[in-house]
Amino acid sequence: MSRTWIVIPLFNEASIIGSVIEDLLPVFPHVVCVNDGSTDASSEVARAAGAVVVNHPVNLGQGAALQTGLEYALQDPDMTSVVTFDADGQHRVSDAADMVARLESGEADVVLGSRFLDGRTQIGALKRLVLRTAALQTRWSTGMPLTDAHNGLRAFDRGVAQNIHITQNRMAHASELVQMIASMQPRWTEHPVEIIYTDYSKSKGQSLLNSVNIVADLLFR
Repeated sequence: MSRTWIVIPLFNEASIIGSVIEDLLPVFPHVVCVNDGSTDASSEVARAAGAVVVNHPVNLGQGAALQTGLEYALQDPDMTSVVTFDADGQHRVSDAADMVARLESGEADVVLGSRFLDGRTQIGALKRLVLRTAALQTRWSTGMPLTDAHNGLRAFDRGVAQNIHITQNRMAHASELVQMIASMQPRWTEHPVEIIYTDYSKSKGQSLLNSVNIVADLLFR
């Protein structure tokens, strides 16, 4: 039987993480939140909602939190797949479930979410241009024809997860992750997902400035 772990990097999301976990648990009963040095009650709220919580004593960045979460999930000998999922409510559980189903069908070893494969995600023209530029740069550097290189919703089978070793702690971790996947040469596909932009999610890093930071990391790291 399949056994999927959801890995959530967590930093100061006390107001929303409880509802995110409550939505996940009926579909994915194994959720680990990596509390990355939060200064609010994120850790307590996540644990009360039913997630396993692993704490970083200081803020190390999203890349470091993802790596810690992957390492925790790999300690479960029955784990068959891992999904990375954002803490701010911008991802749909149904999209994650569909991505895992594609892994379980044997279609792919890696399924990467893309907000550009259908018309559900409402995104401004300038932000779209920035993200498209990042995807194009990733195509040039890895040879993978991705449409969305910086989407936090991803699904990996156990074999791929075992070979992920993220060293870029902050925004550049997404590009590093794609480069690792390209070097592994697994069977991979993209899956259409909806990103739900709210005032809250934008304030937590989904603003246009964040997109500009992505491009800066790509150009100067």
